[in-house]
Amino acid sequence: MYLTWLDSNSWLIEIAGKRILLDPWLVDALMFGNAAWFFKSERLTPREIPVNIDLILLSQGLEDHAHPATLKQLDRQIPVVGSPSAAKLVSELGYTQVTSLAHGEVFTIPHLLEIRAVVGSPTGPTTLENGYILKDLVDGTSIYYEPHGYHSPSIQEFAPVDVVITPTIDLKLPLVGTVIKGQQGAVQIAKWLKPQVILPTAAGGDLSYSGFLLKLLKAEGTVESLRSLFIANNIHTQIIEPKPWDRFEVPLQKLTTI
Repeated sequence: MYLTWLDSNSWLIEIAGKRILLDPWLVDALMFGNAAWFFKSERLTPREIPVNIDLILLSQGLEDHAHPATLKQLDRQIPVVGSPSAAKLVSELGYTQVTSLAHGEVFTIPHLLEIRAVVGSPTGPTTLENGYILKDLVDGTSIYYEPHGYHSPSIQEFAPVDVVITPTIDLKLPLVGTVIKGQQGAVQIAKWLKPQVILPTAAGGDLSYSGFLLKLLKAEGTVESLRSLFIANNIHTQIIEPKPWDRFEVPLQKLTTI
């Protein structure tokens, strides 16, 4: 299994011989509703769009997970799997192979890969987006991804999972509360899924930020404070901080049974 963090929520996952773009933002700026005054993020270093992509996987239909400019740049023939809101967006953009996954539904590449949609983050009063469990059907390794740290207790039935990709810091807004559950969310999911490795997502990277929203957001916690929480809770999961756009092999131990 190889992973490449492409900044923000975006990842290139190489698993079961397939190259999967997860929540890609690869070109232009990231804004919500083109409101640069409210929030804008830009890349500090120009990047090439990864090639030979077998599948696009989208957890949400919002711009920071289903980035319209990026999706317009990618080949519309690439198969897409996404939450219902994300599937609707890419269908409107002209993608020809789109699979909408509701919670509990599974997309399979026969004999190679299984992608299961699980309950993810709320994006409105009645909308719960998707998290995913990806399982290599050849070697049995697995990944769980949820980009805002909203982990449903129902996820416990799929333990253990080898790799967890989730936020590791908290982001809070006045009157709203915690919008990204990093520290305690990571502790909870580590207890539930018992992963070998956890990787931060949703923050940092080779990016610049501007806009009114930054005056309201309050970030709390660090990777070091999370490591301390893991020690206090007797959690042995390794925390890896990936470098942006640096492809690496995930160090997994093969577990044997007697």
